[in-house]
This record gives sequence, structure tokens and C-alpha cells, in this order.
Amino acid sequence: MKEAFWGYFLIMCGIVGIAILMLFQDVTTTNDQDYYLTKEITEAALVDSFDIPYYRVTGKIAIDKEAFAESFVRRFSQSVSPTRTYNIKINDVVEYPPKVSVTVTSESQAFSFTGDQFAITNRLDEILETNYVEGTVD
Repeated sequence: MKEAFWGYFLIMCGIVGIAILMLFQDVTTTNDQDYYLTKEITEAALVDSFDIPYYRVTGKIAIDKEAFAESFVRRFSQSVSPTRTYNIKINDVVEYPPKVSVTVTSESQAFSFTGDQFAITNRLDEILETNYVEGTVD
């Protein structure tokens, strides 16, 4: 019977350890995670919002403001953690030449030992670059 109690003790220690790891995973996040998520989504949203009719008429590369905002919010909402609150602010969108400025603030909703809530703010400026030279076809 003594060996059975040791087995129960080890199982309970494992469960408590997993619970502690899950708590710390929800509480902690890094600035790098939020930055790279914002960077990749911004680049993809810029490509998605490429304005093809404007390009066909003028031959200049531009983006559509509404298409960028829609694509950014949709992609961001599919990729984030449900245990955090995110505040997205699209500061500036320049259609030609294509440039955007985005600020994303994230705050944890998980339990805090000290009672302090802190937010991580990432501001990102992106420019859509191409190798296109007017008048040439690659």
C-alpha cells in the first residue's frame, strides 16, 4: 500500500507542475512574440491590399486603405492568444507610395500575483517595396 501512495503523490506532483506551467505561460509573454506577429501580419495585409485596378490604369503600385484594415484585423484575430486583450490602432495609411503605421497594445487577462496589469506596446512602420522598374517586364 505504501508504494501506491508514492504513485498517487507523483501523479499529483505532475498535475500541480503542469498547472503552474500553464499559469506562467498565460501570465508571461515576450515583446518579441508580439513584434514578429505584428510584423508578419502587416506584411501579409499589405500584399493583400494591393490595388490592382489602380495599377492597371496608372502603372503605379498602391494599396487600398479599407482592404488593408480588413485584412490586418482578420489575420490578427486568427493568430492571437485568447488570454490577452489586444488594442489595434492603425495610425497612418498612405496609399501611394504604400506605407502603413500600426500600433498594437497587448494586456494579459490572467491572474496577477502582484495585482499589477501591464501592457506591451509595439509600433511598426512598413513600406511595400518592389523590384519593378516602370516600362520593363520581368
